[in-house]
Amino acid sequence: MKAAALVKRTDGRIVDAIVAEDIGKLPDNNIAEALQRITGVSINSDFGIGDSVSIRGLPQNRVELNGRSTIGDSRDGISLQDFPSSFLKTVEVVKSPTADMIEGALGGTVSMKTVRPLELDELTGAMSIDAEYADKTENWAPIFSGSIGNNWDLGDAGTFGAIAMLSYQDREIRQDQYIERTLLNDIDIEGLTGNAPNGDFVVRDQHTIEQYVENRERTAVNLSLQWAPESGRGMVYLDLNGTQRSGKQAGTSIIGVGGVLVTDANTTQDSGGQINNYSLEGEYAIPKTYSDFRDTDSYSHALGAEWELSDTVRVSGEIAVASSESTRPDSEFTLRPIEQSDGVSTHLYNGTFSQSGDKLPSIIHSDPGAFTSAENLALRTFKSELKETTNDETAARFDIVMDEPLGVEWLTQVKAGVRATKREYGYEQYKVEVKDIYKNAKNEDGSLATLWIDDYNEAFPGSFAANRYDNSFDQIGLSGQNDLLTSVIYNGLSNPANTYSQLQQLLAGTSLASTGTLADNYEFQNGAFREITEDTAAIYLSAYLDFDDITAIVGGRYVTTDLESAVYLNDAKVTGKNDYSDFLPSVNVTYTLNDETLVRFAAAKVMRRADFGELSPAFDVNNDTTKATQGAIGLEPYRATQFDLSVEHYFGEGNMVSFAIFYKDVESFLSSVNTCVADSSTAGQNVTEWYAVCQLNTAGVDNTDMVFSNSSEFNDAEGQAHLETLRDLGLTGIDTQKDTNGENGKVQGFEIGYQQHFDFLPGAFSGLGISANYTYADSEQPNGNPLLEISKNTYNLQGFWEYEDYAVRLAYNYRDGFLATESEKRVLNFSDNYRADRGQLDFSASWDVSENMTVVANATNLTGEASIFESELGSAWQYTEADRRFTIGVRAKF
Repeated sequence: MKAAALVKRTDGRIVDAIVAEDIGKLPDNNIAEALQRITGVSINSDFGIGDSVSIRGLPQNRVELNGRSTIGDSRDGISLQDFPSSFLKTVEVVKSPTADMIEGALGGTVSMKTVRPLELDELTGAMSIDAEYADKTENWAPIFSGSIGNNWDLGDAGTFGAIAMLSYQDREIRQDQYIERTLLNDIDIEGLTGNAPNGDFVVRDQHTIEQYVENRERTAVNLSLQWAPESGRGMVYLDLNGTQRSGKQAGTSIIGVGGVLVTDANTTQDSGGQINNYSLEGEYAIPKTYSDFRDTDSYSHALGAEWELSDTVRVSGEIAVASSESTRPDSEFTLRPIEQSDGVSTHLYNGTFSQSGDKLPSIIHSDPGAFTSAENLALRTFKSELKETTNDETAARFDIVMDEPLGVEWLTQVKAGVRATKREYGYEQYKVEVKDIYKNAKNEDGSLATLWIDDYNEAFPGSFAANRYDNSFDQIGLSGQNDLLTSVIYNGLSNPANTYSQLQQLLAGTSLASTGTLADNYEFQNGAFREITEDTAAIYLSAYLDFDDITAIVGGRYVTTDLESAVYLNDAKVTGKNDYSDFLPSVNVTYTLNDETLVRFAAAKVMRRADFGELSPAFDVNNDTTKATQGAIGLEPYRATQFDLSVEHYFGEGNMVSFAIFYKDVESFLSSVNTCVADSSTAGQNVTEWYAVCQLNTAGVDNTDMVFSNSSEFNDAEGQAHLETLRDLGLTGIDTQKDTNGENGKVQGFEIGYQQHFDFLPGAFSGLGISANYTYADSEQPNGNPLLEISKNTYNLQGFWEYEDYAVRLAYNYRDGFLATESEKRVLNFSDNYRADRGQLDFSASWDVSENMTVVANATNLTGEASIFESELGSAWQYTEADRRFTIGVRAKF
């Protein structure tokens, strides 16, 4: 913490940092989870694990390693959960840029730095071995990291150093999610008047439980070589870094669909009109098994040199290559409830629903075996999609630094440089689908060849089995019995090729018979194809000024961007082009009020290029052919003008209090226009969620007016039948969200930071300390809503005690509610979706057994806080919770 305060104090920019005192000792196992302790930073999680950061509410940031790009599936850089924190000595969050920094950060830049070999004084090694326990899966997982480095004096040949690092992690984790559809309804309920707008009620149906178990394995390696001549006037380095993420997923989903609402004298409503204690008569079940996992190989390599041409002139250059290849097999196996007695009728049941507080609703079905009985469940659809993403960048840069170039005392330094990059991004998708087996599989005589799950189990024993996960929704708690928690699942979907082979055997001799392997039958999806080439060139100039109490960094960066985007349209490959240029001036001024207090002012123009999916006009359709997205090569980048004013006061050893005001005016926000697109693929459109299917005025002609049916016109059964008729007449389309450049928006607010070590207290009390920060961020986008995923109030509190050989830390992070998505189809007839307030408590402790060995223990989400999502009326519709994680391990160094 003292070192981090020193970084902030001595930098000419507005910066916050986390510093490891030794290799492998960053205070959290995950970089994102460590960064959330920084003022103005909040994180997004995946299965409860920190994955990416938002800086002052904006997720469009850069993630760099030793000043160069990292690469992931998108423009954001590598996922922070894929890069081990044990490799790093410092992580900085730069909020006010300078001209020498690479453009592309709208919120800020996350700058990760590793140790250089020539920084070592002697042979140095570090190792950590941890066991991590995930409480939902009840699984112990190994985490290992090790590093060793040294440098050697070669006499006249100079000095050579090397550091090698290895990290390995293998964990099994789970996420539990409950979702329901909420609809505004103009209905009559005896004894009640609706509290929702216009006297409506909010009715919940389509209750869904989805649970995902993931096995994640991560291996990372880093090799850094460095040489310096005997004179010490320069150095050459080679950095090689690679990460690999692999694993598998088993996901299950059970949804209750349809049914007619029945209320009685026990039915109540909350302040937002959402009703409780009711029944749905005539529901049916849709059990699904999912498997959707991302395997990624990425690397970031660089060869560079720095050299002193004279006492006042230094030059540096670097060639860097970065690449990411991701393979994402996305598979689904769906069942259909069919009465085995006639092989045609849908198996129905009644359900009753009640809820206590924010606990998971109680759902009791008249047929408790509706989700498990082999007599009622037939094979419906097997689908497998293979999604492949490649993302490569080659970058070259050259910089020159001149000290006191004009002999003027107040012009201490000038920096100038150039940088050029070539980025190549590609996305391909392949698909196999064996659809509606229960009604499309026919024998030679034309009779149905329906397959039931007991048919599958007879041929391949143990494939389908009733399942109830342990520790389900133990953080939220249950209102009572919930029959959705027990359902039949398929056990083999993590190997879709084997599943496809088994289905082929069962369907041999029917109208759905096929030959060849899964790979042989994959069909290339023209509409999803994306190919983007991006060339950039930048030149910059920075001047460092020193007027005693006032220092400044003033500069400008000019950058050009040339884009080409290729897609398939009507089976022909079509290429579009776009180019633009930006001048990005920046100024960072520091006024030294006294020896302990600094006042800073910063202003800059920043830009962020649109993401690759937004730049491609590819027609990317969802699984049920009801929604799609489409970008445009002509999109301008996000551009913003930002201003910062801060006061920083330092006292004692590493103690600090700071206050900062920020304002960011964002130009050309991306907005979207929805069109109901006529497309031939709607012949097989799934209209189960009939209210989400847009309608055409004329078959084959796009409709710019979005027309939907709603619950005031039909109940579920009537609505589905109505849309099936329109679909068969060619009068349904695909609700397509097309990206366009929109209007301006803004983010403004302030930050307060404070840390102090109470070393003035007597004895063991002198080890006490506190670190706290608070951020207020007010934002607005063109439609009047706040920006997505930005909380108005965020704060962090850390209380720690470090004395002699012992250390303990309690850290609490809080974010109030924020707008998560707009026009969410399951929320109040396409209204806005908000994540509710959430706080999380983490714990860590350590004991220095000896000078070279430390025992450590950590707990993440100690109190088990779930994420709850609400409608704009304040009623919850989605609950998500993940494992609490506990680790114990040993760190050693020599």
